[in-house]
Amino acid sequence: MLWAARGWFLLCLLPSILRARASPETKPSSPLCQQSPTKVSCKGVGLRKFPKGLGQGIKYLELSNNFIQNLSGSNMPGFGQLEYLDVCSNQLESVSATALAELPRLRSLLLGSNHLDRNYLANGEAFHLLRNIEVLDLSVNSLESHMASWYISNLTSLRVLDLSGNTMTKLLAGTFRNSPRLRQLDLSNNYIMEIQEGAFEPLEELEVLNLALNSLHCISGFSLTQLRVLNLSHNALELFSEEEGEEPYLLRVLDLSHNRLLYFPDLPRAHDLTHLNLSNNLIASLLPGSPHPREFVLPYKEMQRFNRTVRPVAALTHMADLDLSNNRLELFPFSFFHSLGSLHSLSLARNCLQDVARESVTNGTELSVRSLDLHSNALRVLPRWFFDSLPHLESMDLGSNSLQPCESQGSDQGRDLGGHSHTSAPRDTCTPFYNVPRLKHLSLSKNNISRLQPRAFNRTPLLSLDLSGNRDLSMPTGALAGLELSLQELSLRDNQMDEAALPCLGTLRALDLSGNHLSLLPTGLSCSPLESLDVRNNRLQALGTVRSWSHSLRAVAVAGNPWSCCSLGWLDALRAAGAAVPDLRQARCVFQERGRNSSARITDTPRWVCPQPEGTASLALLVALMGLSLLGAWAFCLLRKGRKAPGCAGLESNRVGVSQPHPKGQGPTEERPPDSITKV
Repeated sequence: MLWAARGWFLLCLLPSILRARASPETKPSSPLCQQSPTKVSCKGVGLRKFPKGLGQGIKYLELSNNFIQNLSGSNMPGFGQLEYLDVCSNQLESVSATALAELPRLRSLLLGSNHLDRNYLANGEAFHLLRNIEVLDLSVNSLESHMASWYISNLTSLRVLDLSGNTMTKLLAGTFRNSPRLRQLDLSNNYIMEIQEGAFEPLEELEVLNLALNSLHCISGFSLTQLRVLNLSHNALELFSEEEGEEPYLLRVLDLSHNRLLYFPDLPRAHDLTHLNLSNNLIASLLPGSPHPREFVLPYKEMQRFNRTVRPVAALTHMADLDLSNNRLELFPFSFFHSLGSLHSLSLARNCLQDVARESVTNGTELSVRSLDLHSNALRVLPRWFFDSLPHLESMDLGSNSLQPCESQGSDQGRDLGGHSHTSAPRDTCTPFYNVPRLKHLSLSKNNISRLQPRAFNRTPLLSLDLSGNRDLSMPTGALAGLELSLQELSLRDNQMDEAALPCLGTLRALDLSGNHLSLLPTGLSCSPLESLDVRNNRLQALGTVRSWSHSLRAVAVAGNPWSCCSLGWLDALRAAGAAVPDLRQARCVFQERGRNSSARITDTPRWVCPQPEGTASLALLVALMGLSLLGAWAFCLLRKGRKAPGCAGLESNRVGVSQPHPKGQGPTEERPPDSITKV
């Protein structure tokens, strides 16, 4: 909240209460309120009445999340300076005219989540006194259409109005007749099925309109040319068309997602539109001349204006973001998107795409798209010209398709970098991901890739690569060759791989190897300045020589592996390097007990069952015998009680040295520090 951000408030604790006893009229109603000279918050302190004695000059008062049932004049003296009042989430059902008459400077009134459907006639009459109100929240009050109209019927200064979450079923023609200055209007989450003609006509300054989550079926003759943002998502729209005329629209953001649209909307004059969301509709084609699906018949007379062909989108010259995900498209039509010269982000995810349609596009045709989302389709091949037509492409999501990467042209044909022969996929059945000069982020997850060809991404400067979810993926040596100086994030998660060969990736920061069958980490990790490593759910017993590559690690996930309880030196190395192991409490290790394998949490490792290093046991026994001998000699000396004995004198003045004979050519057996034993 604004008052809290400045940090002015003081807790109304005991000192304030004691000072207030001398002047009862200034005593706060609750010691839990937070107060500054002009701002008071009594949010969620259990109030049942309007607070008294808050002092003069209060401009901001927050009373939300209490149990206040009414606002009456007798409870509200001394608030003539109040400009902001929040009574949301109470049990408010009555607002008196005398109470509002005490608030001549009130600009913002928030009454959401109350019971203002009760006594709405008297309450609405009282609202006629709010001539200076600019912001009004009446959301979630069970208001019907006529109730809402009555509440705002005389609010001529209103700029922001929230009527969301009510029970309105239609917008009446005169609802906003006396609110011509309204700029933001929220009517979402109602039951609106009808908008009477002229309902929005008085709102010449309206810029933001939210009609999401209603029951609208048709928007025809859309005439709000001054709107900047329009949200019609989550309705039942089958038709959206502009009003015929010459005046351009100022609309910049249009959300038509989660409807029943059959085709691209008719927007010939929306020249300023930059963001259009058409996801979760029934659009089956974007190609000119495509008929509407037979199973849908639109019973609107406005359909006579359309000739059953998709209209051009040449007017959308400023379109930057277009979302067509979760529709019924089967082709990727280049000619359609070519007319969107400013398009940077395009999503066609979760459609039925099987191919890309070049139609009559000539060579050299290019799209301006930088981010392309095609995941969850049925694509099998993307031809070379597809990438050549996307010279600015930086991010591409192709997850959940059936694409097989080609081997890079120019690599040794028929052999990988390890000299092993293999069979390359034919060029007409694979997709060339090499030599895409600006592509930095690529996802090929869940594509049923069985083998990654050598140098598959050569001369493509990828920063992140997702190869997860490709069951039994084979990665021969050299598969990622060409990414040594660019790749920063790599995911090989859930591939059930037995081994993975990685080149020396000198810029790799994050590596996900979880969900595989690895018993050894890939070689070459010492080259990578890893900061994040995920090896969960593998078959690892140890992490090997962690010290050589753990200097940059910040976090490691290790749960779900059969770690050896007696080989946890890697954990000491991680701790010494300052790396966090957030799932260590879920990690378990395996040890031998009475000839059987047992497991324990790593944090409860049973050290006593681990075999000692060779020579350590005999040396410990020898030291123990020496101690017993010295103890016996000392006791013998004490028993002599002053009688001088040569042995005792020698004991007092000389050190005892013990040596063990060794075979010729061998030195004494040294005790090896148990660096593989970790104290937790």
